[in-house]
Order: sequence, then structure tokens, then C-alpha cells
Amino acid sequence: MRLVVQEFLTLDGVSQGPGSPDEDRSDGFDQGGWFVPHMDEEFEAVAAAWLGKADALLFGRRTYENFARDWPKMTEHPFAPLMNGLPKYVASRSLETAGWKPTTVLNGDVASQVAELKRQPGRDLQIHGSSTLAQSLLAAGLVDELRLVIAPVVVGRGRRLFPDGGAPAGLRLVSRRTTPRGLSVHVFESTGSPEHGSYGAGA
Repeated sequence: MRLVVQEFLTLDGVSQGPGSPDEDRSDGFDQGGWFVPHMDEEFEAVAAAWLGKADALLFGRRTYENFARDWPKMTEHPFAPLMNGLPKYVASRSLETAGWKPTTVLNGDVASQVAELKRQPGRDLQIHGSSTLAQSLLAAGLVDELRLVIAPVVVGRGRRLFPDGGAPAGLRLVSRRTTPRGLSVHVFESTGSPEHGSYGAGA
């Protein structure tokens, strides 16, 4: 399987709490729900196509608990059969069992366990949100593709996907599009370490 990270971001790089004001108030964050006003039918079609490529889902504990609370109740949502039915994995040092079935808890050396999952046959092993987990797996060189959806909003604070001190990474742009409500959808492949250069004398 390929490890694919899907993240919603603000223009200032915040990934925290895109879906609702109460989704994630950790560290006093009070700007949640910033993504929702920019959703439209074109983006929903993109998201449906992405989810249709998933053979399993991978979460950090915080995102998993939010999704496990909400998705079993969203039975009329068109994504619900896949979100609730796909095999799920949650990386956590504190969870021993998980009630959103089918879920397997990954603890200990998560990177090696994810590497083992990637060796299994299949299509996408998708990370939805879970920015801290995504950062660690990107640093470990395990991420194959990044799907970043950038909303035209600045929130000024909150947890970022790429914080200061994060591991460098090289990427190649595969595709990009803009939806009617201004979402910028970028798909990147990981290329390993970033390249560096300098302007030539004639530049």
C-alpha cells in the first residue's frame, strides 16, 4: 500500500480544527470550523474520489477519537459506509482498545509498524488530519503522497502541519486545481531530501 497524507490547511499553515468550532480546542484554539464555508460540490467530488482509493485508514489518537465519536452517527453521509467499514489503525501510547470497529491500535515503534502495513498489498493507506502523526511519518521517509487542500483564510494561531524544526522533505507537484469557493487542491509526491541550489551569475 501507499501511505497518503490528506490535510486541510489555512493559508498560514494551520491544520487544527477544520471541521467545526468544537472539533479540537486543545491549547485554547478557538478558530475551529474555518474549512467548512469553502466546501463545494467540486471539492466533495474530489474527496469522494480520494476516499474511493483507500484500502485502510490511519489516525493519531486525537483525530481518531473525534472521528470515532462522529462518523458512526453520520449514517446518511455518502462517505459513511467507507469511513465506518474500512480497516482502521490508530497510533497511540495510551489506548489499549478502540471501539470504532474494525480498528487496530499501533503502539511502540509506530514507524516500523506502518512500514509493515505498507508492504501489504493494496492501494492507499490514508491519513486524514492527524498532523503530528503525519509529521513523524514524513520525517521517517514513509509518506508517498501529500494531498493538501488550502482554504483562503488566515486564523493566526493553531497547530501547523509543518512547524518550525520539522524534518526537511522534497516534493514533486503532481496536480493542482482550484474549486469555485477558492480551495486550492495540491497533490505532491515525496522525493526524499529536498534539493538545494543558488542563482547563477546571469540569473
